[in-house]
Amino acid sequence: MVSFSDLGIGPAIVKELNKQGITEPFEVQKESIPDSLLGRDVCCRAPTGSGKTLAFGLPLIARTKRANPKRPTGLILTPTRELAEQINSVLRPIALAVDRDVVSIYGGVSYKKQYNALNKGVDILVACPGRLIDLLDRRALKLDDVETIVLDEADRMADMGFMDPVCEILDKCSNERQTILFSATLDDDVADLVKNYQNDPVTIEVGPKEVSIENMQHLFWTMKPHQKLGVTSEILAKCGKTMIFCKTRRGVDRLGNEMYDSEMNVSTLHGGLNQRQRDRALKRFTKGGAIALVATDVAARGIDIQGVNCVIHYDPPENGKAYKHRSGRTARAGAEGVVISYVQRSQQRTYNKIQNEVGIKRRFQPPNVDNLTEYPMEYVEEVFEEEVRRPPSDNKKRRKNRRQRGPPQKSRSSSERQRKRSHKSKRSNNNDSKDGKKFNPNHKKKRRNNRNKPKKGNKSDK
Repeated sequence: MVSFSDLGIGPAIVKELNKQGITEPFEVQKESIPDSLLGRDVCCRAPTGSGKTLAFGLPLIARTKRANPKRPTGLILTPTRELAEQINSVLRPIALAVDRDVVSIYGGVSYKKQYNALNKGVDILVACPGRLIDLLDRRALKLDDVETIVLDEADRMADMGFMDPVCEILDKCSNERQTILFSATLDDDVADLVKNYQNDPVTIEVGPKEVSIENMQHLFWTMKPHQKLGVTSEILAKCGKTMIFCKTRRGVDRLGNEMYDSEMNVSTLHGGLNQRQRDRALKRFTKGGAIALVATDVAARGIDIQGVNCVIHYDPPENGKAYKHRSGRTARAGAEGVVISYVQRSQQRTYNKIQNEVGIKRRFQPPNVDNLTEYPMEYVEEVFEEEVRRPPSDNKKRRKNRRQRGPPQKSRSSSERQRKRSHKSKRSNNNDSKDGKKFNPNHKKKRRNNRNKPKKGNKSDK
């Protein structure tokens, strides 16, 4: 049996791995760690969940030097906030064992904490391209001292339009840097990165070339929009832990509120939430506080959540590639799972095209929850004993408060407001008279002025 020590990892790091119960390396770690430790460029294709975080993280920690303020020496680029935080949580305890610091930076959070961390000195920086470019423009840091840079989920960054920022960041790093690239697929955009920014890289391929969908049961159920919520409720009762994908943020919020009102305990996740809300949503779903996670495609890549029994395409995916990555949240590590697509009549042509792209052929059928595999109900009961919280969106709360206050008043034009003030002024002049005399608005002022005048003395005072 090969150990991490056999791969060249130092004793302090191995000791920390043993504390965490990590004793035997995965295949991707065995293949990539030795070359990374030697300082060679590595191009590795490996699926999510294969152990690639430690595959690039351990050599990076071992080789990274102490950093000066605002000048990190190690850099990891990743497409999403969730993945950046996930990498940070895995690598930070290991890095502390060898007196190295790991900090994650991404959008949606305060700049102040990130400025403070950079000013103190960050050895390994885990960053999303957008916020990193922003900080570079603000002169909060420099990348001249970066000797090792890791591009994680490179194909996902290409899909999200991050290629230009990634190239700009690479150009700002040291010319003698080591470049390590990990990706689920090595398509055209990733191939350009390899060609232009890596020097004689070691190419490693682990697992299937594409996301495997063979261990999943694929169902395409035809239904009208008003049927979706009821069918979803039945699926959750039968399957338990489920991820539900919608096309837009508004669709996620709307479905989350509808499911909450139907006493289904769910979490919602999309790019419009702040980082604290996103972390809380993932934690509740991962730890069992919510039976379902309603999300946009932001959760379809890079997030490794175990025990998902079912994936529901509430809205159609963009294409076959998106279908695979959404569906890949279930049937992980050899487990089984079910993937259900809700198909409206107008969407059948879209789903036919998606089936051709992913290489499956299934008939469109009416919903039949009875034929689904039933998972243990203890999980569902345990979830509903948790405190029920509404998803982060407060749109429904605002609508409720508006109903309690009554319908909104019609806004008045400036001429209407002027007439009202004029009418009020006339009414005030008529009602504020005293002993038949009209009230003088300057009366108090005169009295106040008279009060300040010196009083005339009596003759006896002279």
